[in-house]
Amino acid sequence: MTVSPTSAPALEFSGVGVTYPTRRGHTEALADIDLTIAHGEFVALLGPSGCGKSTLLRLATGLLAPTRGTIGLAGHPVKGPSRGTGVVFQKPHLLPWKSVRDNVLLPASTLGLDPRASRARANELLERVGLTAFADGFPFELSGGMQQRVGIARMLLPDSALLLMDEPFAALDALSRETLTFELQKIWSVQRKSVLFITHSIPEAVFLADRVLVMSPRPGRIVESLAIDLPRPRTLDTFDTPEFVALTQHLRRHFNASPV
Repeated sequence: MTVSPTSAPALEFSGVGVTYPTRRGHTEALADIDLTIAHGEFVALLGPSGCGKSTLLRLATGLLAPTRGTIGLAGHPVKGPSRGTGVVFQKPHLLPWKSVRDNVLLPASTLGLDPRASRARANELLERVGLTAFADGFPFELSGGMQQRVGIARMLLPDSALLLMDEPFAALDALSRETLTFELQKIWSVQRKSVLFITHSIPEAVFLADRVLVMSPRPGRIVESLAIDLPRPRTLDTFDTPEFVALTQHLRRHFNASPV
C-alpha cells in the first residue's frame, strides 16, 4: 500500500486491543488503544516493560493484526506492511557481507525503487548521518552508534511518510545515545516526518517529542497524552531548564511504583 498525506491523521488507532492465546489461557496485551499522530508530528511512547509498546509498534507496521479495533495510515486501513512506513529496531540488523551503502540501499531492491535515484539518495543520507567516509566499508568496521546511523539512513531511503522507531538507541553507550538523539532531532527538523518513537528514557522522550504518550502496565492502555511545548531546536541547555525538569518529573510520577 502506498499512501500520501491527506486530511486524515498519519496514524490512527481506534479501540484497538490485542489478545494472545497461551498455554494458560488468553493474555490481554493491549486494551482500548485510541491514538492519533498528525502529519509531521513527533510522538514518543513511554511505558513499563511488558506493557505492549513493541506490540503497538508491530500493529502500526502491519506485521501484526489487532484482535479488535481498527488502524489507519493516512486514512487507509492497515492490512499489512506498507511502503508508507519506515522502521528502525533496537538493533540495525545490517547484512555483514554488504557495504554500508548497499545496506542503506536494501529497501530500493525490496520495494522496486529506481536504482540510480536510490543510489543518489543513499549517498545524500550517508552524508546527513556523517558516514560518507565509510560508505564503502562494512558493518564490522563501524561502532555500535555508527551502525545505528546506517539503520536510520536505511529507514529514510524510501521517503516513507511515517517513521516507527522501537528503542533505537537502547543498546548504545550514553555518549553515542546522546549524539544520535541530537542527530535524530536534526534529521526530523529537515524531513518533518511523522514519528512514533518508543523509549524507556523519560528525558529522551521529552527532548525529542512534540507529545509524549504514557502506557499503563499490561494490558497496555494509554493513560496520558502530554504536549511538550519546549522551543526548538532543543540543545544541551534544554535539559537544565525549569520547564524540561518539570515535564520529566511529571512523567516520572507514572512510574514510581513500576520504574521505566
